[in-house]
Amino acid sequence: MYPRARFSVLILEGRINPRRRIPRVGLLSDAEIRRYLAKGEIQIEPFDEGNLTPNGYDVSIEEIVVPDAKGRTPLNRIPPATRFAVSTRESIRLSRHVAGQIWLRTTWARRGVVAAFGMIDAGFSGTLTFGAFNASSDPLELPIGDRFAQVVFLTLESPASQTYDQRSGTYQGQRGVTLDRP
Repeated sequence: MYPRARFSVLILEGRINPRRRIPRVGLLSDAEIRRYLAKGEIQIEPFDEGNLTPNGYDVSIEEIVVPDAKGRTPLNRIPPATRFAVSTRESIRLSRHVAGQIWLRTTWARRGVVAAFGMIDAGFSGTLTFGAFNASSDPLELPIGDRFAQVVFLTLESPASQTYDQRSGTYQGQRGVTLDRP
């Protein structure tokens, strides 16, 4: 009934350009995260073994703020169509060999939370602040202590020549919700 799709597959072995090395970045498994914690390449305080996932670590809610014209309103019940910020209970420190990528837990996406996350640069130290939006038509309960996002750790092919604190360090050492720093 339908024509059969045709496609070609090109399999390359080795390097495309033998003079240029292909960078390799790897995700850390739970066992590797434990090893990096033991070596001090990653620090998570407080660390909860129950938050460790097969390929990352779930960070939990410490503080929630709804930015408004008056500044900051602490809430844990977010009205519909409202932006908010969450800070983590955990403080993360990464060495010059490790970066982190942040992902919203699907539990919150299913409840209507929309969030854009970024990278945690090598050399970063502090709690994390996430910006998010309640896109649902219902109020959203965000209990303090609930897991909100997952950090996936990435190994760098070579150590960063300058770490986050040496480059900009704008949010280095932050605690609690940090909305903006000049």
